[in-house]
Amino acid sequence: MRPKTLDPTKRGEAAEALEFGLRSKIVGQEDAIRQVVEMYQMHVSGMCSPNRPIANLMFLGPTGSGKTRLVEALAECLLQNSKAVLKIDCAEFQHGHEIAKLIGSPPGYLGHRETSPLLTQEALDRHHTETVKMSIVLFDEIEKASDSVWNLMLGILDKATLTLGDNTKVDFSKAMIFMTSNVGAREMSTLTKPKLGFAGLAESRDMSNISEPLSNEMARGGLEAARRKFTPEFINRIDKMVVFRPLGANELDRILEIELNSVRERVLNVDERLHFVFTVTASGKQFLLSEGTNVEYGARHLKRAIERLLVQPLSRLIASGQIRDGDFIEIDYRSQSTALTFSRQDEGLAVRDMARLMAATGRSQAAFAAAL
Repeated sequence: MRPKTLDPTKRGEAAEALEFGLRSKIVGQEDAIRQVVEMYQMHVSGMCSPNRPIANLMFLGPTGSGKTRLVEALAECLLQNSKAVLKIDCAEFQHGHEIAKLIGSPPGYLGHRETSPLLTQEALDRHHTETVKMSIVLFDEIEKASDSVWNLMLGILDKATLTLGDNTKVDFSKAMIFMTSNVGAREMSTLTKPKLGFAGLAESRDMSNISEPLSNEMARGGLEAARRKFTPEFINRIDKMVVFRPLGANELDRILEIELNSVRERVLNVDERLHFVFTVTASGKQFLLSEGTNVEYGARHLKRAIERLLVQPLSRLIASGQIRDGDFIEIDYRSQSTALTFSRQDEGLAVRDMARLMAATGRSQAAFAAAL
């Protein structure tokens, strides 16, 4: 038998489907998507390290670049629910004694029976489905947590085990652990400068768990900030530290389309007796981008602009009865104006015609019909 060369770059169907789903929801963070998909591929193939979480990933980067959104998108793709994430807001655990909210108080301590720990096995497994037995855990803004929380996480990240206050064990071996942090955002914002000042230091250190195809200087700036903030024991338990790049004009264009489709989803769920479609002209989109572009706040500023300039006026038109079932609404912007204009282009449209118009805006007719 002649030897046959194998292709180790080819992924399985489950990983391919996940990558396709994430790319449809997340813009401009190709490396982060690749790292998540690779870890998931190891899980479905049964090749994850035994007695460890499926993955320990830290996302570094400026606010509004999509760190938390990627975790939510993963839950959407795998568990059909963006809220199927055990999220720990680390800003609530800035003092050592607050760790009791995570693991509960030991027996004999005041309030033991009244304490309901957040990190229980039941909470971890709550969103398992018949096909996906995996948990998604997010420690958001991990840099704000106290040293006690970081020390507590050492056992989770290394041995996939947590001991609660009552000595019961929680198993994290079927969990993907995500940590987000804004540390280093200031350093990364100086990317356009010739030097970040850390090149010599970074080259002398081990960077094997740093994913940095986008820019060596940017990744090193984020890395050095993380190393200054977290202990070596903590850093050493992280599989990959992924640097999220700031979003540019092209990425914001694509995010605008995604957000507009999200608003269309909301429109279909307003009232089963009220279905209408809307389109935004090129000048209208440009106005939203001009009002929603902010280097410091990233995509979050664009989302706020859409809510303020498009969603709120739409809600008033719906509440006042100016939009009726079967309407086709055009949203435009006229020069020298300070707001979008809304006009009815057609009315009394049949479901088939609305589905055709919806498809023209980028949403499939099948998806529209399913929502109806």
